[in-house]
Amino acid sequence: NCFVNDHIMILSHHPLIFNKLKSVRSDFYVGGIIHKLIKNDINVYCAHTNLDIAFGGVNDVLAKNLNLVQVKPLEILKYDNLKKIVVFVPKDHVDSVVNAMANAGAGWIGNYSHCSFKTPGKGTFKPLEGSNPYIGKAGQIEEVEEYRIEMIVLNSKFRKVVNEMLKSHPYEEVAYDIYNLDNLGEPVGLGRIGKLSEPTILKNLVSNVKNLLKVDYVRIVGDINKKINKIAVCGGSGASLIHKSVAKGADVLVTSDVKYHQAQEAFNLGLQIVDVGHWDSEKLVLPTIIDEIKTSLTKANLKTQIINSKINERFLEFV
Repeated sequence: NCFVNDHIMILSHHPLIFNKLKSVRSDFYVGGIIHKLIKNDINVYCAHTNLDIAFGGVNDVLAKNLNLVQVKPLEILKYDNLKKIVVFVPKDHVDSVVNAMANAGAGWIGNYSHCSFKTPGKGTFKPLEGSNPYIGKAGQIEEVEEYRIEMIVLNSKFRKVVNEMLKSHPYEEVAYDIYNLDNLGEPVGLGRIGKLSEPTILKNLVSNVKNLLKVDYVRIVGDINKKINKIAVCGGSGASLIHKSVAKGADVLVTSDVKYHQAQEAFNLGLQIVDVGHWDSEKLVLPTIIDEIKTSLTKANLKTQIINSKINERFLEFV
Protein backbone atom coordinates (compact mmCIF):
# COMPACT_ATOMS: atom_id res chain seq x y z
CA ASN A 1 0.00 0.00 0.00
CA CYS A 2 2.73 2.46 0.98
CA PHE A 3 4.83 1.89 -2.12
CA VAL A 4 1.83 2.52 -4.39
CA ASN A 5 0.14 5.37 -2.49
CA ASP A 6 3.23 7.30 -1.38
CA HIS A 7 2.64 6.91 2.36
CA ILE A 8 5.46 7.64 4.79
CA MET A 9 4.71 5.40 7.75
CA ILE A 10 3.38 1.95 8.58
CA LEU A 11 1.94 1.27 12.03
CA SER A 12 1.42 -2.43 12.68
CA HIS A 13 0.69 -4.74 15.59
CA HIS A 14 2.77 -7.72 14.54
CA PRO A 15 6.45 -6.86 14.06
CA LEU A 16 8.29 -7.09 10.78
CA ILE A 17 11.34 -8.43 12.63
CA PHE A 18 9.91 -11.21 14.79
CA ASN A 19 13.09 -13.25 15.20
CA LYS A 20 16.53 -11.70 15.49
CA LEU A 21 18.39 -11.10 12.24
CA LYS A 22 22.05 -11.84 11.61
CA SER A 23 21.97 -10.01 8.29
CA VAL A 24 19.68 -7.83 6.19
CA ARG A 25 19.84 -9.40 2.74
CA SER A 26 17.63 -8.23 -0.07
CA ASP A 27 17.27 -11.79 -1.43
CA PHE A 28 15.56 -12.90 1.83
CA TYR A 29 11.90 -12.04 2.52
CA VAL A 30 12.29 -9.80 5.60
CA GLY A 31 15.56 -8.32 4.39
CA GLY A 32 13.99 -7.52 1.03
CA ILE A 33 11.16 -5.61 2.68
CA ILE A 34 13.63 -3.68 4.85
CA HIS A 35 15.60 -2.70 1.74
CA LYS A 36 12.41 -1.45 0.04
CA LEU A 37 11.39 0.52 3.13
CA ILE A 38 14.76 2.25 3.34
CA LYS A 39 14.87 3.06 -0.37
CA ASN A 40 11.36 4.54 -0.26
CA ASP A 41 11.89 6.49 3.00
CA ILE A 42 9.06 4.66 4.78
CA ASN A 43 9.01 4.52 8.57
CA VAL A 44 7.74 1.44 10.42
CA TYR A 45 6.45 1.38 13.99
CA CYS A 46 5.35 -1.97 15.44
CA ALA A 47 3.38 -2.03 18.69
CA HIS A 48 3.34 -5.72 19.61
CA THR A 49 3.33 -6.91 23.22
CA ASN A 50 3.14 -3.33 24.49
CA LEU A 51 -0.22 -3.01 22.70
CA ASP A 52 -1.30 -6.31 24.25
CA ILE A 53 -0.83 -5.07 27.81
CA ALA A 54 -1.61 -1.38 27.25
CA PHE A 55 -4.67 0.28 28.76
CA GLY A 56 -7.17 0.45 25.90
CA GLY A 57 -5.09 -2.03 23.88
CA VAL A 58 -5.86 -5.39 22.28
CA ASN A 59 -7.26 -7.09 25.37
CA ASP A 60 -9.21 -4.14 26.74
CA VAL A 61 -10.90 -3.71 23.36
CA LEU A 62 -11.76 -7.42 23.22
CA ALA A 63 -13.14 -7.35 26.77
CA LYS A 64 -15.18 -4.22 26.02
CA ASN A 65 -16.71 -5.74 22.91
CA LEU A 66 -17.70 -8.80 24.92
CA ASN A 67 -19.48 -6.42 27.35
CA LEU A 68 -17.40 -7.49 30.33
CA VAL A 69 -17.54 -5.50 33.56
CA GLN A 70 -15.11 -5.27 36.49
CA VAL A 71 -12.28 -5.89 34.01
CA LYS A 72 -8.76 -6.43 35.37
CA PRO A 73 -5.47 -7.81 34.00
CA LEU A 74 -5.43 -11.60 34.00
CA GLU A 75 -1.73 -11.88 34.85
CA ILE A 76 -0.21 -8.84 36.57
CA LEU A 77 3.33 -8.03 35.39
CA LYS A 78 3.86 -4.71 37.17
CA TYR A 79 2.06 -1.64 38.49
CA ASP A 80 1.82 1.78 36.89
CA ASN A 81 3.28 3.66 39.87
CA LEU A 82 1.70 6.77 41.34
CA LYS A 83 3.16 10.23 41.69
CA LYS A 84 1.79 13.29 43.45
CA ILE A 85 2.00 16.70 41.81
CA VAL A 86 1.91 19.75 44.07
CA VAL A 87 1.58 23.14 42.39
CA PHE A 88 1.06 26.65 43.75
CA VAL A 89 -1.59 28.66 41.91
CA PRO A 90 -3.06 32.16 42.32
CA LYS A 91 -6.63 32.09 43.61
CA ASP A 92 -8.33 33.15 40.37
CA HIS A 93 -6.72 30.33 38.33
CA VAL A 94 -7.28 27.37 40.68
CA ASP A 95 -10.24 25.87 38.81
CA SER A 96 -8.67 26.17 35.36
CA VAL A 97 -5.42 24.51 36.48
CA VAL A 98 -7.22 21.70 38.32
CA ASN A 99 -9.44 21.04 35.30
CA ALA A 100 -6.49 21.03 32.92
CA MET A 101 -4.62 18.52 35.08
CA ALA A 102 -7.70 16.35 35.60
CA ASN A 103 -8.52 16.28 31.89
CA ALA A 104 -4.95 15.11 31.25
CA GLY A 105 -5.35 12.22 33.71
CA ALA A 106 -4.52 13.53 37.19
CA GLY A 107 -6.78 13.15 40.21
CA TRP A 108 -8.37 9.84 39.24
CA ILE A 109 -9.08 7.56 42.22
CA GLY A 110 -11.21 4.50 41.44
CA ASN A 111 -14.53 5.68 40.02
CA TYR A 112 -13.85 9.32 40.96
CA SER A 113 -12.18 11.96 38.80
CA HIS A 114 -10.97 15.53 39.47
CA CYS A 115 -9.80 14.53 42.98
CA SER A 116 -7.62 17.25 44.50
CA PHE A 117 -6.72 18.85 47.81
CA LYS A 118 -6.38 22.63 48.08
CA THR A 119 -4.75 24.59 50.88
CA PRO A 120 -4.79 28.42 50.96
CA GLY A 121 -1.64 30.33 51.78
CA LYS A 122 0.61 33.17 50.73
CA GLY A 123 3.42 32.97 48.23
CA THR A 124 6.27 35.44 47.89
CA PHE A 125 8.59 36.19 45.00
CA LYS A 126 10.77 38.95 43.62
CA PRO A 127 10.81 39.33 39.82
CA LEU A 128 14.38 39.93 38.63
CA GLU A 129 15.70 41.84 35.65
CA GLY A 130 14.52 40.33 32.37
CA SER A 131 11.42 38.74 33.90
CA ASN A 132 7.86 39.28 32.69
CA PRO A 133 5.75 38.68 35.82
CA TYR A 134 2.02 37.93 35.69
CA ILE A 135 1.71 39.79 39.03
CA GLY A 136 4.00 42.49 40.43
CA LYS A 137 6.94 44.50 39.17
CA ALA A 138 10.60 43.68 38.63
CA GLY A 139 12.76 44.38 41.67
CA GLN A 140 9.89 44.36 44.18
CA ILE A 141 9.02 41.52 46.57
CA GLU A 142 5.42 40.47 46.05
CA GLU A 143 3.10 38.57 48.37
CA VAL A 144 0.18 36.84 46.69
CA GLU A 145 -2.76 34.75 47.88
CA GLU A 146 -2.19 31.31 46.39
CA TYR A 147 -3.50 27.78 46.75
CA ARG A 148 -1.38 24.66 47.15
CA ILE A 149 -3.02 22.07 44.87
CA GLU A 150 -2.24 18.37 45.33
CA MET A 151 -3.25 15.71 42.79
CA ILE A 152 -2.11 12.14 42.16
CA VAL A 153 -1.28 10.81 38.71
CA LEU A 154 -0.17 7.53 37.17
CA ASN A 155 3.43 7.50 35.99
CA SER A 156 2.28 6.76 32.42
CA LYS A 157 0.30 10.04 32.36
CA PHE A 158 2.72 12.13 34.38
CA ARG A 159 4.44 14.04 31.55
CA LYS A 160 1.16 14.89 29.87
CA VAL A 161 -0.30 16.21 33.12
CA VAL A 162 2.75 18.36 33.83
CA ASN A 163 2.66 19.81 30.31
CA GLU A 164 -1.04 20.69 30.61
CA MET A 165 -0.50 22.16 34.07
CA LEU A 166 2.26 24.42 32.76
CA LYS A 167 0.12 25.52 29.81
CA SER A 168 -2.82 26.49 32.02
CA HIS A 169 -0.78 28.19 34.75
CA PRO A 170 -0.56 32.00 34.44
CA TYR A 171 2.95 32.38 35.91
CA GLU A 172 6.06 32.76 33.81
CA GLU A 173 7.94 30.47 36.23
CA VAL A 174 5.75 27.84 37.88
CA ALA A 175 6.58 26.50 41.34
CA TYR A 176 5.68 22.82 41.59
CA ASP A 177 6.91 19.65 43.32
CA ILE A 178 6.84 15.99 42.29
CA TYR A 179 6.62 13.18 44.86
CA ASN A 180 7.01 9.46 44.21
CA LEU A 181 4.40 7.47 46.14
CA ASP A 182 4.55 3.95 47.54
CA ASN A 183 0.83 3.45 46.89
CA LEU A 184 0.21 0.81 44.23
CA GLY A 185 -1.14 2.29 41.04
CA GLU A 186 -3.02 0.52 38.27
CA PRO A 187 -2.00 -3.10 37.59
CA VAL A 188 -0.47 -3.72 34.16
CA GLY A 189 -0.41 -7.19 32.66
CA LEU A 190 -1.35 -9.85 30.15
CA GLY A 191 -4.91 -10.68 29.18
CA ARG A 192 -8.05 -9.45 30.90
CA ILE A 193 -10.66 -11.05 33.13
CA GLY A 194 -14.14 -9.75 33.84
CA LYS A 195 -17.76 -10.68 34.36
CA LEU A 196 -20.89 -10.63 32.26
CA SER A 197 -23.76 -8.47 33.48
CA GLU A 198 -25.95 -11.55 33.16
CA PRO A 199 -24.70 -15.17 33.03
CA THR A 200 -25.11 -17.13 29.80
CA ILE A 201 -24.13 -20.56 28.50
CA LEU A 202 -21.13 -21.42 26.33
CA LYS A 203 -23.33 -22.01 23.27
CA ASN A 204 -24.69 -18.45 23.42
CA LEU A 205 -21.26 -16.97 24.10
CA VAL A 206 -19.86 -18.77 21.05
CA SER A 207 -22.67 -17.37 18.92
CA ASN A 208 -21.99 -13.85 20.19
CA VAL A 209 -18.25 -14.19 19.55
CA LYS A 210 -18.80 -15.42 15.99
CA ASN A 211 -21.14 -12.50 15.27
CA LEU A 212 -18.77 -10.01 16.86
CA LEU A 213 -15.71 -11.20 14.94
CA LYS A 214 -17.64 -12.07 11.76
CA VAL A 215 -16.27 -15.61 11.62
CA ASP A 216 -18.05 -18.79 10.57
CA TYR A 217 -16.10 -21.16 12.79
CA VAL A 218 -14.35 -21.24 16.15
CA ARG A 219 -12.79 -24.11 18.08
CA ILE A 220 -14.09 -24.84 21.56
CA VAL A 221 -13.13 -26.91 24.57
CA GLY A 222 -15.75 -27.96 27.11
CA ASP A 223 -19.48 -28.32 27.59
CA ILE A 224 -21.61 -26.28 25.17
CA ASN A 225 -24.25 -25.91 27.91
CA LYS A 226 -21.79 -24.83 30.60
CA LYS A 227 -22.95 -21.76 32.55
CA ILE A 228 -20.64 -18.81 31.86
CA ASN A 229 -20.26 -15.76 34.07
CA LYS A 230 -16.56 -14.96 34.42
CA ILE A 231 -14.59 -14.63 31.19
CA ALA A 232 -10.84 -14.42 30.59
CA VAL A 233 -9.58 -13.04 27.27
CA CYS A 234 -6.18 -12.92 25.63
CA GLY A 235 -5.73 -11.70 22.09
CA GLY A 236 -3.20 -13.75 20.17
CA SER A 237 -1.63 -16.89 21.62
CA GLY A 238 -3.03 -17.09 25.15
CA ALA A 239 -2.83 -20.77 26.08
CA SER A 240 -0.03 -19.97 28.54
CA LEU A 241 -2.72 -18.29 30.66
CA ILE A 242 -4.83 -21.42 31.14
CA HIS A 243 -3.67 -22.00 34.73
CA LYS A 244 -3.97 -18.29 35.56
CA SER A 245 -7.52 -18.28 34.19
CA VAL A 246 -8.44 -21.23 36.40
CA ALA A 247 -6.78 -19.62 39.44
CA LYS A 248 -8.76 -16.40 38.87
CA GLY A 249 -12.04 -18.31 38.64
CA ALA A 250 -12.71 -17.90 34.92
CA ASP A 251 -15.37 -20.13 33.38
CA VAL A 252 -13.96 -19.71 29.89
CA LEU A 253 -10.85 -18.36 28.13
CA VAL A 254 -11.34 -16.62 24.79
CA THR A 255 -8.04 -16.70 22.91
CA SER A 256 -6.30 -18.42 19.97
CA ASP A 257 -3.54 -20.83 18.89
CA VAL A 258 -4.42 -23.50 21.47
CA LYS A 259 -2.50 -26.75 20.93
CA TYR A 260 -3.97 -30.22 21.43
CA HIS A 261 -2.36 -30.98 24.78
CA GLN A 262 -3.14 -27.48 26.04
CA ALA A 263 -6.79 -28.09 25.15
CA GLN A 264 -6.64 -31.41 26.99
CA GLU A 265 -5.18 -29.70 30.04
CA ALA A 266 -7.90 -27.03 30.03
CA PHE A 267 -10.57 -29.73 29.75
CA ASN A 268 -9.13 -31.62 32.72
CA LEU A 269 -9.07 -28.39 34.74
CA GLY A 270 -12.71 -27.66 33.92
CA LEU A 271 -11.92 -24.54 31.89
CA GLN A 272 -13.90 -23.92 28.71
CA ILE A 273 -11.99 -22.42 25.77
CA VAL A 274 -13.12 -20.51 22.70
CA ASP A 275 -10.30 -20.41 20.14
CA VAL A 276 -11.21 -17.74 17.58
CA GLY A 277 -7.98 -17.68 15.58
CA HIS A 278 -4.98 -15.40 16.03
CA TRP A 279 -5.80 -12.61 13.60
CA ASP A 280 -9.48 -12.46 14.51
CA SER A 281 -8.68 -12.21 18.23
CA GLU A 282 -6.72 -9.00 17.63
CA LYS A 283 -8.39 -7.24 14.69
CA LEU A 284 -10.89 -5.24 16.78
CA VAL A 285 -8.11 -2.99 18.06
CA LEU A 286 -7.44 -1.42 14.64
CA PRO A 287 -10.33 1.11 14.65
CA THR A 288 -9.37 2.07 18.21
CA ILE A 289 -5.78 2.79 17.16
CA ILE A 290 -6.97 4.89 14.24
CA ASP A 291 -9.32 6.90 16.46
CA GLU A 292 -6.55 7.54 18.99
CA ILE A 293 -4.14 8.72 16.30
CA LYS A 294 -6.77 10.99 14.73
CA THR A 295 -7.54 12.53 18.12
CA SER A 296 -3.86 13.19 18.81
CA LEU A 297 -3.29 14.69 15.37
CA THR A 298 -6.33 16.95 15.72
CA LYS A 299 -5.10 18.23 19.08
CA ALA A 300 -1.73 18.96 17.49
CA ASN A 301 -3.40 20.72 14.53
CA LEU A 302 -1.83 18.27 12.09
CA LYS A 303 -3.58 17.08 8.96
CA THR A 304 -2.45 13.58 8.04
CA GLN A 305 -4.17 10.94 5.96
CA ILE A 306 -4.71 7.69 7.87
CA ILE A 307 -5.73 4.53 6.06
CA ASN A 308 -6.83 1.24 7.59
CA SER A 309 -5.08 -1.24 5.32
CA LYS A 310 -7.29 -3.85 3.70
CA ILE A 311 -4.34 -6.21 3.39
CA ASN A 312 -5.04 -8.41 6.39
CA GLU A 313 -4.48 -12.13 6.39
CA ARG A 314 -5.63 -14.98 8.58
CA PHE A 315 -3.19 -17.31 6.78
CA LEU A 316 -5.00 -20.26 8.41
CA GLU A 317 -8.51 -20.86 7.06
CA PHE A 318 -11.18 -23.49 7.66
CA VAL A 319 -12.33 -25.16 4.41
